[in-house]
Order: sequence, then structure tokens, then C-alpha cells
Amino acid sequence: MGLRFIFMLTRNDRTVADAEQQLQTALSLGIRHIGFKDIGLPLEQLQRLNAAIKAGGATSYLEVVSLDRESEITSARAAVSIGVDMLLGGTRVDDVLPIIAGSHIQYFPFPGRITGHPSVLEGSIDEIVASAREICAHDGVHGLDLLAYRSKENVPALMAAVCSAVSKPVYVAGSISSPDRIAIVKAAGAAGFTIGTAALDGQYPADGKDEASQLAAIIRDVAALNQHLSPLHKNKLPHTEDSMPQEQPDKVKGQISQMKVSLNTIENQASWSFRKSVDELFFVHRGRLLMKLRDREEVVEESEFIMVPHGVEYCPVALDGARCEVLKIDSVMNQAA
Repeated sequence: MGLRFIFMLTRNDRTVADAEQQLQTALSLGIRHIGFKDIGLPLEQLQRLNAAIKAGGATSYLEVVSLDRESEITSARAAVSIGVDMLLGGTRVDDVLPIIAGSHIQYFPFPGRITGHPSVLEGSIDEIVASAREICAHDGVHGLDLLAYRSKENVPALMAAVCSAVSKPVYVAGSISSPDRIAIVKAAGAAGFTIGTAALDGQYPADGKDEASQLAAIIRDVAALNQHLSPLHKNKLPHTEDSMPQEQPDKVKGQISQMKVSLNTIENQASWSFRKSVDELFFVHRGRLLMKLRDREEVVEESEFIMVPHGVEYCPVALDGARCEVLKIDSVMNQAA
């Protein structure tokens, strides 16, 4: 699994008032991991937000930043009530585990001493590592939520020490706002990271400060680190006057060896998607196709084709307000991909 980007609908450790609007932008870009904090919006709105995240096909995360015991217990109960997929943060493992027992929630608490708001991570590297080991020894703990860049210690050394000390995944949260920091997170062995304030406030290096530009830049940089960018560009076959018969969209035309051939009709914009272990070829029979990739866009004309390797996210768009007929060839080695 590559490094995971979790977009937090939060600013300064609070869920933003326009979270539902910001969510739609994130979903349109194909972001599949989206979270919010237990502070900032009432429970009813958090429930709607969680439902919208799941309806959009994404995994939902609730991060606990409440500092006192009663508030953390209340937040854990809210996580169960809301039905989030992942519970991040908090420090009172013994109080939270009985509350989430029997639910499907995966639990990633904070190691170390957490103080203040926005939260700060205190303690030496050795102390934080000891805390990480102790927390991960609990059966109901699935991993850790590490506030690495909120520590005064050597952050790369801290992340590497924690990741090497435990066998469970570590997510890094707080104050990540540049490609360099994301690269350091990956090099340390972390499973993923969160970004909220930096993207919402236009702090990430991107073509624009709007949310869409910010998120697109983060996704592109993560895809590059995960080696999920395609080096392949469009190509062209010799023109032929032969025309293909009219077929229904997505109808399978045939299969040979480990390859499947289908005729697809694309109208307007499809959603962002990827295949885990299948390479795909898109040959444009009629119309014009815009193939969006995380690092670029390519216009594919009639009689041209473009290949998308497995693991590369893409979004096909029919240009000129018309339908685009595409002959698609892909591997059927793994039907579950």
C-alpha cells in the first residue's frame, strides 16, 4: 500500500463551518480518505458530514482533540453513534476501547503527552516511543496517530523511531504543509498523513490557493512518491475507414488469453478511479477524449490511444459536449481489481 493522504475538513483543530461544501470539492477530485474533528460542528452536522463522505465512496475519519477525560469519552461515543470508519487521536485508550468494542471502527490514538489547542506533542523521543509501544500492545488498537510536527524534538528521527518501534501503521498528523514534509513522512515509514489547515488556507505549494488547486497538488505529489504516475503518453494508429458497429456502452466484445476488450461510451466526465493490478488501454473510436491524470491532462483524438498502468489514477472526460466512444482493452488476470 502506498502512502495514504487523509484530507481533514478542519482548520486549527476545528471542523470548518463549510465542511459539507469543501467535501464536495474533495470528492470530485477522487479523494478517498476524508476526516473531521470532534470540535467545531454539532453532532447532527457531523452525522450528515459522515454520511456524505461515505455516500461519495470515501473512508471517514473522526479525530479526537478534546483534552479532558469526559470530553474524550463523549467523542468516542459520538464516533460510534455517527458510524465513522476510523477514530484518530485521543490518549485515554482504556476508556475508549470498551466504548468502541463491537463496532467496526479502527482506532489510532495519540502516543505521548498531548497538551493545548491546537494540540502539541510533548516528551522526548524515548518517552514517545515507549508510549507508542504501550498503546500498540492493546488488542483493540489498530495503529497510531502521531503529532510529529507538533513536537520540539528532531521530527524525522521521531517519526522513524516510532515507525520502527511498532508493527502497526502510523499516521502522521499536524502541520504538514509542503512536499518536503510529505517525503520525510514516507521515508520514515509512516502509512499516511493528514492535511487540513494548509490546504484550506492555501499554504501548500500549488498553482492556486483555492481548495481544488491545493488538493490536486497534494494528490499529485503523493502519487509521485508512491510511483503512481504514468510515464506513458498518447499514441496513434494508422487511420482506417472501417467503422465499428454501434454497440451498447461497456458491452464486452471479446476476450483472448488474459485480455478483455469492450466498447465504452463516455458522456461528460467520469469519476476518478484506478485499477490495483490491471493495465488499461483506451482507443478513441469516435469523438474526443480528455484523459485527466494526477500530473497532467492529455487530449486523445480519434484513432489515438493512451495506456494507463495499474495503480495510476485517471478520470476520462468526453470533450465538446458530446459522447465519446472508446475501445478499451484491459487485463483480466485479477477480476477483483
